[in-house]
Amino acid sequence: MKKNMIAIAGAFLFVFLVYTTAELIIPLPFGNKPMEFEIKRGTIFRQVVDSLAQKGFVRDKWIIFLLGRVTGIDRKIKAGYYSLWGTMSPLEIFNAIRLGKIIEYEITVVPGDSLMEVGQKFSALSMTEGEEFQRLSTNREFLDSLDVDAPSLEGYLFPETYRFPKGLEVKEALSIMVNRLREKFDDDMIIRTMELDLTERDVLTMASIVEKEAITDKERPIIAGVYYNRLKKHMLLQADPTAIYGVKSSKEMITKQDLLKRTPYNTYVIKGLPPGPIASPGLKSIMAALNPADVPYLYFVSNNDGTHNFSVTLSNHLEAVKTYRSRKKGKEQG
Repeated sequence: MKKNMIAIAGAFLFVFLVYTTAELIIPLPFGNKPMEFEIKRGTIFRQVVDSLAQKGFVRDKWIIFLLGRVTGIDRKIKAGYYSLWGTMSPLEIFNAIRLGKIIEYEITVVPGDSLMEVGQKFSALSMTEGEEFQRLSTNREFLDSLDVDAPSLEGYLFPETYRFPKGLEVKEALSIMVNRLREKFDDDMIIRTMELDLTERDVLTMASIVEKEAITDKERPIIAGVYYNRLKKHMLLQADPTAIYGVKSSKEMITKQDLLKRTPYNTYVIKGLPPGPIASPGLKSIMAALNPADVPYLYFVSNNDGTHNFSVTLSNHLEAVKTYRSRKKGKEQG
C-alpha cells in the first residue's frame, strides 16, 4: 500500500513537472509580432501576473505566480514598458520581468549643447513634444522646485549619456539631469564658488561661454582668465557665442550684424555676464570657470587651428586679428 502511494505521488510529481515545463517553455502563439507590456508603479506581482494572463502572455498564471514567489521577484518588480514578441515563451517573459529589461531611451547631452538642441533630442525619440520641453524648461515654478536661479534650465542639464525608461515624464527626466549636475558640483566646488564671490549661475554662465569658445582643454582656464580680467576692468566681455544665443544656431557663421544686435545675452552690447548660461558646460569648463589661469591677457583670437592667440594690449590683439583674417582668406582661396 505504501509503495503504491509513493508510486502515485511520484507519478503526480512527474506529470506536474512535465506540465509545468511545457507551460513555461512552449512559445506563445502570436508569431513574430512585437508587443509592449506596461507595469505601472505600485503594481504588485499578482496584478502583473493577472494582466499577463488576460493578454495571453502566460497560459497558467498560477505557475508564474509560484515561480515569482520561489525566486522572490514578487517583492521587487521594475516598473516600465517591456518589449515582448510572440515567439517568446512564458519563461522568457518571466525572466525579462525578473531582470527588469524595460524599454529605455538613450539621450546623450554633449558639452556645448544648447537647451534647444537637447529638446530636439527628446523630440527625436518621441519622449515629448518640443512645446512641452520648452514650457517646462522656462516654467518658474518648476525652476524654483529645482533651486535653479536662472531664466531657464539652460546650462543646468549636465552633459552625460542618460538612459530613461519609456513612459518617464519629461519633468522627471529633466530633474534627473539637473540633479546630476548638483552631484558633480561637489562641496569643494561650492566653497570655491563662494571664495570667488560668485553664484552657481555665475559659474555655469562663465563655464558655458568657455565651453563654446575653447577647443583644447589646455586653453579653458586661460580663456576663463581672460574673461574674468575683462570683468574686473569693467570691459565688455565681447564673447562671440553670446551674440547669437537665442537668435540662431551656434553652428551658423557669426556675422558683424550679429555682434551689433541688441539682445539680453549679447555681451557686445551688455555689460557683465549674460543673465544665464548659453549652453550645457562640461565638467572641464566648470573647473576652468572655478580655477581661471592667472594670466595678464585681455584679448584672444583664433589661430585657425583650434588654438588661440592671446594678447595683453589692444594693438597686439589687432595685429593678431589681422593675421587671423589673412590666414582665413588664404584658406578660402586655397
